[in-house]
Amino acid sequence: MPEAGGMEAAEPVEEAVADAEAGSRRGTPSLGTPATQPTQGDRQDQAANERPAEAPAAEKTAGPGKAAGASQVAEPEKVATATLPPPSPWQAVPRYPTVGPVVVPPAPGVPFMPWWKPPTTGAPHKVLVVGLVAGLAGAFLAPPNNGIGWFLAALFGVGGVLFYAGKPSIERALWLAAALAFLAMGFLRAAEWVFPLCVLASMMCGSIAMAGGRTVRGLVFGALGIGLAGLRSIPWVAKGFSKRGPVGIRPFISVGVALVLLLIFGSLLAGADQAFGKFLESLVPELEIGGYVRMAFFGGVAAFGAVGACYLVTAPPSINEDAESKPGTLRVKDYALPVGVLVVLFAGFVGTQLAVLFGGEKYVMETAGVTFAEYARSGFWQLLWVSILTLGVIAGVARFAARKTAREQLWLRILLGSLAVLTLVIVASALSRMWFYQQAYGWTVLRLLVSSCEVWLAVVYLMVIGSGITLRANWLPKAIVGTGTAFFLAVVVMNPEQVVADYNVSRFEATKKIDTVYLSRLSEDAVPALVRLPEPQRSCSLRWLKNRGNVEQDWREWNLARHNARKSLGSVAVTDVTCESSYSGER
Repeated sequence: MPEAGGMEAAEPVEEAVADAEAGSRRGTPSLGTPATQPTQGDRQDQAANERPAEAPAAEKTAGPGKAAGASQVAEPEKVATATLPPPSPWQAVPRYPTVGPVVVPPAPGVPFMPWWKPPTTGAPHKVLVVGLVAGLAGAFLAPPNNGIGWFLAALFGVGGVLFYAGKPSIERALWLAAALAFLAMGFLRAAEWVFPLCVLASMMCGSIAMAGGRTVRGLVFGALGIGLAGLRSIPWVAKGFSKRGPVGIRPFISVGVALVLLLIFGSLLAGADQAFGKFLESLVPELEIGGYVRMAFFGGVAAFGAVGACYLVTAPPSINEDAESKPGTLRVKDYALPVGVLVVLFAGFVGTQLAVLFGGEKYVMETAGVTFAEYARSGFWQLLWVSILTLGVIAGVARFAARKTAREQLWLRILLGSLAVLTLVIVASALSRMWFYQQAYGWTVLRLLVSSCEVWLAVVYLMVIGSGITLRANWLPKAIVGTGTAFFLAVVVMNPEQVVADYNVSRFEATKKIDTVYLSRLSEDAVPALVRLPEPQRSCSLRWLKNRGNVEQDWREWNLARHNARKSLGSVAVTDVTCESSYSGER
C-alpha cells in the first residue's frame, strides 16, 4: 500500500538523522556540520551523481508504488543535508580570531595643508613669462644700495602679476600701492636705516595683497603667503615645463645672435661718439664675482615671489575665517580679580598723573626731587611697555572669557572697558612726558619713532574700546595691521631725519643750544635744514657729508634726497673746525 511504503521509506531517514546526532555528540564531524559541509556546487554534483543509482535500487526492492513513495521522500533528504544540526552541549564553542582596531593609513598624496588644494594642471605659459620678467628685472635693476632701481624692479614684478591675475579689487590695489610706496622710499629717502624696514614692509603688504586675511590666523598666513606659495609652486612650474616639451636650440641661437650684433654695433657707435660711449658705459655696471652672485640672488627672489603670487591667484587657500571660534570657558570669578587689581592699580597711577599735569614742574621737583626733564625721561619707556602688555591682557581675556549670559557680557564690558580707558590715559601721559623731554633736549629720530608708535597705540585702544561696546572684534585684527602700516608709511613720507633736523635748528635759533655731534650722524635727508645753521655749527654738522662724496655707482642707485643734498652742499662753505656739543653726558 502507498502509506505503508511511505512509512518504510521514512524510517531509514530518521535513522540517518539519529546517527548524525550521535556522531556530533562523540565529536566526530557529521554530514552538514561546518567542518564537512559541502559547498553549493558540491551538493549539486553529489545529488546529480547519486540519483541515478538510488532510483533503480528502489525500483528493484519495491514495486511501482514503492518507487513512487521513495520519490516523495527524496525532498526531506535534501533538506537534512542543507540544514545545520542544533548545537550540542558537549561540543565546545568555536573560537574565531579577534579583529583589532582598524588602522587606516593616510591616503597618498595628501598635502601638508589640506585646506590649500594644489592646481590640477601645470603652470600656464603666462606664469612662466611673469617669473622670467620679474627675475630679469630683479637681477639687472635692483642695486646693492637704495636707489630708483628697486622701484623699477617692483613695477615690473607687480605689473607681471597683474597681467596674469587681471583687474585687482579695491583692497588688493590698496595693498599693492602701499608695497610700491614703501619701495619708492629707496629713491626718495637717503637714510640707511629706513630702506631695510621699507623693504620688509613692502614684502608684507604685497603678500597680504595676494593672500588676503581678516582674522589673526588669516593675517599671519597672509604675511607669509607668497613665501609659502613660492615653495608650493615648484612642482607646479615643473609640470608646466614638462607639458611644454623640449624647447629646442633655436631660441638660444636667436639670443646669441642678438648679443653678437649688440656687441659689434654698440662698440662701433660708442667709438664714433664719446658722449654715446659714456652713456653705454653708465648702462653697463662693473661687476665682479660678488656682483654676479648678488644679481642671481635678487633675480631668484623676484622670480620666486612673482610665481608665488601667481600660484595664490590660481589656487587660493580655503581658510575658513568666518567659522566661529570655540566659546570661552573663563568664568567671571576667574578673571575678575586679576583684571580688577590692574584697574585699581592703573586708577591710582592715573590719579598721580593728573596731579603732575596740574602741578607742573614745581610739583615734580618738590615731590620726586628731580628735574622735570629727568622725570620725563625716567618713565617713558616703562609706560610704553605697560601700554603694549596691557593690550595683550585685554586680548587674552576677551578671547577666553565666557559671554553666554547678559551678566557675563556686562562684567566683561565693565572690566576690560575700564582697563582700556585707563591705559589710554597712560598713553597720553607717556606722550606728555616725551613732549617735555624733547623740550629739554630736542628731538632725535628714535624719540620721534616711539612717539609715533604711542600715537598709533592710542588709536588701537580707541578701536579696542569701540569693539568692546558690541563685543564683536572680527574687524579688529585687520584694522590694527592696516593702521600700523599707514602710520609707518606716513612717518617715512614725513621724512623723519629732516623733521628732527628742522626742529633742532629752530630750537637753536631760540635757545642757542644744539647737539652738532648727533646732527652730524644724520643722512642727506637732513641737509636742507642743516644749511640754515650759522658757522661754526653748520660746518660741524655737515663736514662729514661734505667729505663723503658721491656714493652712487650707476644710474640704478640714483636718489632724490642725495641729489638735492649735493646741490645744497655745493652752495655753502664747509670748513674744518673744532666742534663741541652744547650737551655733556648722556641725554
